Amino acid sequence: MLLKSWWKILSLVLLLYTCTVGFLVKVPVLDDRMQQTVRNLFFHVPMWFCMQTLFIISVFYAIRYLNKPDFLYDIYSREFARTGVVFGILGLVTGAIWANYQWGQPWSGDPKQNGAAIALLIYFAYFVLRGSVTDEVKQAKIGAVYNIFAFAMLFPTIWILPRLTESLHPGGQGSEGNPGLNPNDTSPEMEMVFLPAVIGWILLGIWISTLFTRLRIYKERLYEAV
Repeated sequence: MLLKSWWKILSLVLLLYTCTVGFLVKVPVLDDRMQQTVRNLFFHVPMWFCMQTLFIISVFYAIRYLNKPDFLYDIYSREFARTGVVFGILGLVTGAIWANYQWGQPWSGDPKQNGAAIALLIYFAYFVLRGSVTDEVKQAKIGAVYNIFAFAMLFPTIWILPRLTESLHPGGQGSEGNPGLNPNDTSPEMEMVFLPAVIGWILLGIWISTLFTRLRIYKERLYEAV
């Protein structure tokens, strides 16, 4: 049992490490605005890594369903997308908290913020579209096709378009914000927390997705039995 759950235990250990050492480790004070808010690097950025990982798994199962229609693939695809949206929302929230200190307001209409919001709205439409179709086979097929479209739009909205315009966010053109991943602005101590944080949050996202998948499968089988 422990051998099968090693990655779940690892997730808990890494997140416990992140939530303790992340608040205790010495961080460089870059400017008067940044101060201790740089610790948000251990939470905000990993949320996006986790979201993208879950969306990759989701579209993987969507493609598998189109190649070989199996409702199990559809369930995996749907639940991983659902959890990915949750982590995307957490990414927006933690980003807004950080922006409030760095830019003076939680939401400034920055291209990076707008792009992330658009990407999540596209995925919201995925669930609305599924809910509007009553036939399960059509719902799964349409959902799989739309999932691929949503994933294809993820990178332009988050990574490409914001880099083509002026942005306060790190990585944007003419960026005036703090480059959170710039090696010159971090310390070895921070790097020792950041990587475990990314891995821990990703494992937690996968864990949550598998739990909801198992719950959905159980409900489907219970419904068929009735």
